[in-house]
Amino acid sequence: MKTPSLWFRKTFLFVTAASGLLGSFWVSPSVFAAKNEAKPEGRMATYKLRPMDLIKIQVFQEAELDRELRVSQDQTIVVPLIGVVNVKDRSIRETELLITELYQRDYLVNPQINITVIDYSQRTINVLGAVNAPGSVLIPPEKTITLLDAIARSGGFSRLANRNKVSLTRTKADGQTANYVIDADQLVSGDTNNRSPVQDGDVIFVPERIL
Repeated sequence: MKTPSLWFRKTFLFVTAASGLLGSFWVSPSVFAAKNEAKPEGRMATYKLRPMDLIKIQVFQEAELDRELRVSQDQTIVVPLIGVVNVKDRSIRETELLITELYQRDYLVNPQINITVIDYSQRTINVLGAVNAPGSVLIPPEKTITLLDAIARSGGFSRLANRNKVSLTRTKADGQTANYVIDADQLVSGDTNNRSPVQDGDVIFVPERIL
């Protein structure tokens, strides 16, 4: 038997080593599929729809049913075939599941619904009194802000602000008006009793100190 040439042995060793190296980096396609299937839902899925939000509804492989819809003041939308759908207090994901159920009940087999928000309705707070830039403050879409956040977005307290007696006026769902007096210094120092987020339509008033 002939002894393999030096070139052949070197080539064989190189190919063997390369194969081992590639094997250490090769990942089964099923791993990637598992990762995609486990992809977590974004924060948008938990966003609760509001009046005047503009949404896009897409039905997989049923393009004629795709629509851009504005949520009405009474928090309903009109969906093709289904008709009026109440979305009050429903998140995007909850609305997707509801429409899926309604389509599946009478019209489609295993429908796949996707909803995205194209244009968010504006949520505003009025911050008045002893702040450096009084006026309206926008609440960013899909976020909540606290009383201190709202004041910071209004330029912060002025030097004459009475930080211990900040008033918050809120119109509740039943139309009643509630008034709260908040010690902002306690919030800064870590008091957790008054850290609930401010809401659309709230009015914050910072009085001046009596010199």
